[in-house]
Amino acid sequence: MARLIASALVVLLASCGGETPLETPPTATGPVLLVSQKASKSVAWYTLDGELVAEAQVSDHPHEIVLSPDGSTLYVTDNGVMQIENAGNGGNKVSIIDMKARERVGEFDLGKYYRPHGIDLCADGTLLATTENPDQLLLIDRETRETRNFGTGGETPHIVHCSPDSKYAYVSNARSGTVAKIELASGEHHLVETGARPEGSTLSKDGSKLYVAHRDADKIVIVDTASWTVAGEIPTGKSPVRCGLTGDEKTIVYGLFGDGAIGFASLETGRETGQLKLAGPAVSLEMMEDGVTATSCAQDQDVCYVISVPERKILYTVHTAAGAGPDPALLLE
Repeated sequence: MARLIASALVVLLASCGGETPLETPPTATGPVLLVSQKASKSVAWYTLDGELVAEAQVSDHPHEIVLSPDGSTLYVTDNGVMQIENAGNGGNKVSIIDMKARERVGEFDLGKYYRPHGIDLCADGTLLATTENPDQLLLIDRETRETRNFGTGGETPHIVHCSPDSKYAYVSNARSGTVAKIELASGEHHLVETGARPEGSTLSKDGSKLYVAHRDADKIVIVDTASWTVAGEIPTGKSPVRCGLTGDEKTIVYGLFGDGAIGFASLETGRETGQLKLAGPAVSLEMMEDGVTATSCAQDQDVCYVISVPERKILYTVHTAAGAGPDPALLLE
């Protein structure tokens, strides 16, 4: 979940408060959308009117992104191929982006570990990244740049989340139909079978539940993180790929690749309650820190959206550069 607040939207949405706002450069007034652009091998900043404010090149085909808690640094997995299905060795870098300068200022060289995909920051500062070639979870010390690696017990590890206490990593093994719980002190892992092609996931605030979107099973699976067992399932529309929880944890929101829409489901009833149509297949879904605003992008259509979850309404449609191939996006103040 993006650690941000789109406070400029408070006139439209109730906000829960949050971190110190980022300063907006003179070239943009108001909020901007930060977008990971797979095809153009960059991250870019756009106004909500679609004006390109700045662009920072990365090493090769970026996928997931995570922002440091203070908003000063962005970490980007430079996967090296466009899609999970594509063949190829891939890249072996995690780019470091200075958010104030809006430029790439360094990288973590992953050595023999290629195709980094999922990324997360633990509360203790440890940076986690999954790699698909070979299938591993990497623990990166941001100060020393030393790396530890653990097996995930499955094929094609995708999205990763760190537990609130920084003791465990939860990794979806997309080609194995399993989700792994990995103890970060020892590397010991436990697997639970969840269904076909688990991809995106999100944690409850207390860390007791992990919600996992299953692209080829049309469902969200709820995993109890203590017992590491399946606690329930929520049927969805076609091909959910990423998901997030509202601040009150009553609604789960997800990008539907197959339906070209955003889906909404009630955690109380376990049922889908509606969809919001987009211009094309949704490849991403990020919930903002305010708990009511989401972003999603349709990669092939080069368009991203800012969405009011309570209103189930598109607030802003942001057209990226032609051929950019946008994936995850963060709304910045």
